[in-house]
Amino acid sequence: MRVVIAEDNVLLSAGLELLLGTKSIEVAAIVTDHPGLVEAVDRHRPDALIVDVRLPPSFRDEGIRAALEIRRAHPGLPVLVLSQYVEKVYARELLSDGHGGVGYLLKDRVSRVSEFVDGLRRVAEGGTVMDPEVIAQLLAGGGTSAIDALTKREREVLTLMAQGLGNNDIGKRLFITDNAVHKHIGNIFTKLGLPPAEGGHRRVLAVLAYLDST
Repeated sequence: MRVVIAEDNVLLSAGLELLLGTKSIEVAAIVTDHPGLVEAVDRHRPDALIVDVRLPPSFRDEGIRAALEIRRAHPGLPVLVLSQYVEKVYARELLSDGHGGVGYLLKDRVSRVSEFVDGLRRVAEGGTVMDPEVIAQLLAGGGTSAIDALTKREREVLTLMAQGLGNNDIGKRLFITDNAVHKHIGNIFTKLGLPPAEGGHRRVLAVLAYLDST
C-alpha cells in the first residue's frame, strides 16, 4: 500500500512514516498544505490518504476541504482523516458521498499502533472507520431520531459498524452468531428506512443516520 500524508506537525508526520514503514506501508509523500496534497495525489496516485483536519494557513478546516475536493476529483479514493478533537460536522461531511473508503480518527489513536494500522487498512479496502470516542460522544448527546427506535443490542451493532467492523468481527465482540448479527443489521436498515432494495452503501448511510442523531 502507498499513502500520502498531509500533516504540518513534523514530529507526527515523521513518526507516522516510521510506523507505517514497519508495517510494509510506503509513504509516497508528506505534505503540509492543501495545494501540496492535491499535487501529491496527482503525482503519486496513492492507495490512500492520511489527512489532518486542520492545515496551514488558517488551521481551521483546510485538510478536510482538500480531502473532499480530492474525493470529488478521484471518486472513492480512500481518505483517513486525523483530528485533535471530536468534530462531528467534519465526520458527517466526509461520509456524505456515501461511497465508503473513509475514516475519522482522533490523533491519540495513532499511538495505538495496531488499531491505527488496522483502521487505515479497512479504509483502504473501502470500509468506513469512526473513532470510538466520536461514537461515545454521539451516544451521550441524546436527541430524538430514528436511532431511538433501535434496541440496545441494535445500537451496539451500529456502534461497531461505525468503527468499521465486519459482521464476523461484530459477532466476536458481542459474543453472538453471524446469523444474529445479520438479523440485527437488517433490523437497523429497516428502522432507518434503508430497506434491502436501497441503492448505495447502506452501512455508510446507516452511519450517517447515526451522526445525524444528535
